Amino acid sequence: MTEFGFIDSIRRLFADLDGNGFEAIGDDCTVVPVSAGESMVLTCDLLAEQVHFLRDRTTPYELGGKSLAVNLSDVAAMGAAPVATLLALSLPRDATDAWAEEFMRGYHDMSLRHGVALVGGDTTASASGIVISVTAIGRAPSGHIKRRSAARAGDRIFVGDVLGASGAGLQDILAGRNDTEAARIHRNPEPQIAEGIWLGARTEVHAMMDLSDGLASDLRHILAASGVGAELDIECIPAYADPQEAVCAGEDYKLLLTADPCRADRLQADFRARFGKPLHPVGRITEERKLRWLLGGKPQPLDWHGFTHY
Repeated sequence: MTEFGFIDSIRRLFADLDGNGFEAIGDDCTVVPVSAGESMVLTCDLLAEQVHFLRDRTTPYELGGKSLAVNLSDVAAMGAAPVATLLALSLPRDATDAWAEEFMRGYHDMSLRHGVALVGGDTTASASGIVISVTAIGRAPSGHIKRRSAARAGDRIFVGDVLGASGAGLQDILAGRNDTEAARIHRNPEPQIAEGIWLGARTEVHAMMDLSDGLASDLRHILAASGVGAELDIECIPAYADPQEAVCAGEDYKLLLTADPCRADRLQADFRARFGKPLHPVGRITEERKLRWLLGGKPQPLDWHGFTHY
């Protein structure tokens, strides 16, 4: 069973239960209204040693910051502002007090940087490696919430920054090149939190999510949820190095969104004026429920997919 096949089976199993006001599984976060015109979003993410990180090739300070950053990215991808987190940490005996203190210092400094409170959690021993679980909580005006299911045929597709640096960094780390720029980016992701909040307020933005598993996989989630297809122009993808790595490697934690084609040019101009960098157009949403890769305007027989966890 694939990761998303497993998630689908969970969704079906729990379909007979009342959601008690929470939206069902399917977006970067679940959403629940909390007052007139305002909603809360919640998400949970897990990092396991030897799966998501190698303890001897990242500092505990970096890992503390990254553990929080990847969860804040999910909140921002909904158009919400992160406000609080809960942290569960399972540590083996060979994780020293000094390691745990440095991890928490990294987590604290990332929290301080984005004004996010740590409000609870749990700690326990581990029989093998380190396991980190973060629950992130955000708030937004209900009309600002962006979902994967809102893409429309004709929408232009954008990504928020250059892609593939983290994937290149992982390859450097695995090859023992720990001091490259790409390796540093992989260990220290910069989620687009301010950008996500700003884009949430833009009515021309329809669907949005963050890029954690690679454009080739993550875009498919929007297509499936919205019942549409897409054409991606390989030459337009802002690649750190290799275009295939840019769309297939994971852990970029940049934003992926679709927008009204009639207002897309103004969105790009306003984004550049606000953040001093471009919003990159990479394709368009189509009615036909297929993902096509284009090179020079011609379809290419490519079967590119991103990272899978399960």
